[in-house]
This record gives sequence, structure tokens and C-alpha cells, in this order.
Amino acid sequence: MRTRMCSSIPRPLGLVLLATVLCLVAGTADAAGVPAHQGPRTLGPPVPARVRRVVTLAPSLTEMVIALGAGGTLVGVSRFDEAKEVEKLPRVGGFVDPSVEAVVALKPDLLLVQPGPGNQRPVEKMAQLGVPVLLLPLHSVADVLAGMRAVGRALGREKEAEAAVSRIEATRTRIREAAKKLPPKRVLFAYGFEPLVVAGPGSFANELLQDAGGINVAADGGSAYPVYSLERVVRARPDVVVDAADVDVGKQKLRALPGLSDARWVEVPSLALLQPGPSLGRGLEELFRLLHPEAVEKDGTKP
Repeated sequence: MRTRMCSSIPRPLGLVLLATVLCLVAGTADAAGVPAHQGPRTLGPPVPARVRRVVTLAPSLTEMVIALGAGGTLVGVSRFDEAKEVEKLPRVGGFVDPSVEAVVALKPDLLLVQPGPGNQRPVEKMAQLGVPVLLLPLHSVADVLAGMRAVGRALGREKEAEAAVSRIEATRTRIREAAKKLPPKRVLFAYGFEPLVVAGPGSFANELLQDAGGINVAADGGSAYPVYSLERVVRARPDVVVDAADVDVGKQKLRALPGLSDARWVEVPSLALLQPGPSLGRGLEELFRLLHPEAVEKDGTKP
């Protein structure tokens, strides 16, 4: 097993990543019946004017709080958080199995949740018990930017949030311009191999692929994280396969298939490309380098 990390699971636990992605695939609506792209909204009592105690249920949300300079408000995080800033904080469960008791015991002024079908009931229960909840769908880049702004408003860090959003938008503009000068690459972005779970339409990875000059061969997948058939991927014949999985189960079988054996296989170098948060700009730069190594200077100069 390799030791790379992922969006909501920054540990070498690829099976947990796959379970989380499949959980997102399983439902058509987010927590509390919110349609997937409705945007940020609150549950439970109003968020207080001054938030002093914050609990997050995913590392991507923890990253947002820290990036906005409000890391000191964090009092609890998910079991998968490994940022140094929160290493001593209490753990309150995972993305799909948060502990209602652990969260309520911390008496948060605000609970940040990336909603999904798997956490709907416990999150609704926390809201009923008096915990102010901010639901933040993070499927698309627009969702991520809206989420950062919402967190900034809730924490009184609106200027910091706008600055973070502006940095991501500026990076996207710069990478798009660089990609226009290069031949497009047909790309498969894989989160798991058995089954084959890929980035599909509506995912932030699909948007970043387009920014970086990639053509997503799974753009016909029908959902953000589809389970893609081997027959379709063989027909697609990608130029590049981006390996964002954390386990090798099924990988060699896939690599041996016609149409994939000649593809260039690359691995994501960090969490940046997998976390729907402030690091998306850096992740996009990494993706550009993965797709167009011939255009990147040997000293690693940014495009």
C-alpha cells in the first residue's frame, strides 16, 4: 500500500477514500435533503455574531478555517485530520460517521459540514440538540469558492476569504492561458481501480482538468464520481491516467488493458489536488505539470 493522502482522508487509507466517494455517489441529495449544488446553508440555531468554538467534520473544512487565520477557534476535528495545527485536538468521528455525543460535548458555536447522504441523520440530530451547523457542499470549484466565502462571513474573516478566492481565480486564469498554447491531453482521473471510480462531470477535478488543458474522457460519466466501466475506458484511450487512489488493488489489471497500457500514468504529488479548499490553486499548478511535463522547465518554474 502506498502512503499518499486524500481530500477528506489525509492518511494512507485508500479504502476509506473510496468508501467516502462511493457514499457521495450513492445519493442524489446532500444532508438534510439539500440538492447537491444549492450552496451553503445553515441548520439549527443561528450562528452567533462572534464564533469562538468551531468543529469540522472534514480536513478540507479544517484547512479553510486555518487558511483564513482562524485556526485558534478550532476545538474538534475529524479522525482523519493530521494538520500540525490540530494534532492535539479531540476527534469527533469521520465524514460519514460523526459522533453526535462527541460534537455536542465540545459545545461548538459552529459546526462545519461537507454534507452527504452518509452524515445526514447525525448532522440533523446535532442541529436539533442546539448546535449551529453550516452545510458546505464542495462538489464544484464554484461550490468551494462559495464555501470559503461562507466560512469567512461566519468567522468574521471576509477579507481573508476574498483574498483566498482571488488567489485561486488568478491561478486558474494563468493556467488556462498557459494551456491554450499546448496540445490538449485526453485524461482519466481515477480515485479507485476496483471498482473504477473516476472524476466525472460536476466535480471540481473535472473543472481543473479543463483549466489545465485536459479533456476528461469520463465527461460522459453522468455524475461527479461515477463508477466507470472498463469497456468505456478502453474505448476512451486516454493519453494520461492521473492516479489519485491510495491503494494498488486492481491497478495492474487496468494498466494491462488495451488503450491503457500505452497511456502515461502519473500520481498526484500532494493533497492539494484532492482537497476542495484553499489549496486548489496549488493543486491546479501540480495538475498542469502532470499533464504537460514537456512544457515545464527542469527547475520546476511555475507555468
